[in-house]
Amino acid sequence: MLEIEIKVKVINIDEIKNRILSIGGKHSETVVEEDLYYNAPHRDFGVTDEALRVRSAGGKTILTYKGPKNTLMGSKIREEHNVHLDKSETFDTILRNLGFKPVARVRKLREYYTYQDFSIALDKVDDLGEFIEIELITENDAKNAAIRVDNLAEKLGVVGDRISISYLELLLSKH
Repeated sequence: MLEIEIKVKVINIDEIKNRILSIGGKHSETVVEEDLYYNAPHRDFGVTDEALRVRSAGGKTILTYKGPKNTLMGSKIREEHNVHLDKSETFDTILRNLGFKPVARVRKLREYYTYQDFSIALDKVDDLGEFIEIELITENDAKNAAIRVDNLAEKLGVVGDRISISYLELLLSKH
């Protein structure tokens, strides 16, 4: 699966929220997400542009691997695989015992919206500010998905520089 995504820092998150709803978007949930990122003992994910995280949110835990980023028409594209876990603490112990080291924790309040086959997230990220992420998942048509993501961003009036790095990278560059 390929994740096609744009991320933009926003000034007025409530205005964006109203635009999403006005075009027929639906609010699905609001959760606090806490992501713990790890680095591997056999290679540096900061160098290889990969990510391994355990996300805890709303009583659920998900392990995610993200491959190196590519860009297409301003959208970020990367391979992504998710596995649902029973307990984040148990998996943290397994990773640490295998030599993986925690790198950083990213905490955010995330409002999820759906519109057609898009996932939209409005994020208030601790120590970073407010953002919108617009995402499509595709098997192999990255170009068409990137065009569609771009068109939705325009429809929502999302302007500003697109951020191609992760919240983790933003946080690490700040400290």
